[in-house]
Amino acid sequence: MSTLAPLRLLREPWNASEGNQSNATVGASSGWCQGLDIPNELFLALGLVSLVENLLVVTAILKNRNLHSPTYYFICCLAVSDMLVSISNLAEMLFMLLLEHGVLVMRPSIVRHMDSVIDMLICSSVVSSLSFLGVIAVDRYITIFYALRYHSIMTLQRAVVTMASIWLASTVSSTVLITYYRSNTILLCLIGFFLFMLVLMLVLYIHMFALARHHLHSISSQQKLPTAQRGGSLKGAVTLTILLGVFFICWGPFFFHLILIVTCPTNPFCTCFFSYFNLFLILIICNSVIDPLIYAFRSQELRRTLREVVTCSW
Repeated sequence: MSTLAPLRLLREPWNASEGNQSNATVGASSGWCQGLDIPNELFLALGLVSLVENLLVVTAILKNRNLHSPTYYFICCLAVSDMLVSISNLAEMLFMLLLEHGVLVMRPSIVRHMDSVIDMLICSSVVSSLSFLGVIAVDRYITIFYALRYHSIMTLQRAVVTMASIWLASTVSSTVLITYYRSNTILLCLIGFFLFMLVLMLVLYIHMFALARHHLHSISSQQKLPTAQRGGSLKGAVTLTILLGVFFICWGPFFFHLILIVTCPTNPFCTCFFSYFNLFLILIICNSVIDPLIYAFRSQELRRTLREVVTCSW
């Protein structure tokens, strides 16, 4: 089996003639261009870890009324999106393993239908996960720059409308992507969406960091505490680096893969890059594992609730 990972539809370029594609493959058939053999067990293990982590986050937020606010609802939706990434990956993995070993026997038409449904679920969860990462950045920006007006700007009704709109848009866009995945226009829209989210997060988080640094500089100059200034700036820089670094490292290779499919499907270098598709999917699943550590587990209230959930003291 060539791959057990989701989104197999985007693994290989289709906008190249058969002869050119064959020549490119022959020219890139040695050395590092052979790709990376990732054990199926790693997909399963990461999927299970992500599923448990995000399930705990959702349970804790739903359980604790103190966490019933737009900010934590957005984090909860992010956890649900990441959980769906894990569930769909595990479902497709087990589905294909059962078919491969003859445990499950189905007609080809039903297999294709099931595959499309699972791929649509994966695409929807990926798009919604990216969207909620952007929404969380916007929510944090409003919290810092419009603190006194936050509750009038980010009302519960607006938060619900935002969440419902994202889920609806994710479902529609995933359906369009699976139906017209061979269209460069669709891929360009997906690439543009990723770049928009990257720029949005970059601008908002850098602006927030600059404001925090300015306030810290003012306090330090008044109290003559240059050490505190350097320590606070360093901590803010590290947090900013982690947020943007994790986002770019986990999502960047997959979207660069899509860019190469559109721009150079027959180039030997691009063909070599395509062979590492499973690695890019592993990074996306790793992002689902890391997200709770960045956005959820840093909250003391949520950690306390998690301990209650784990110890069943509720």
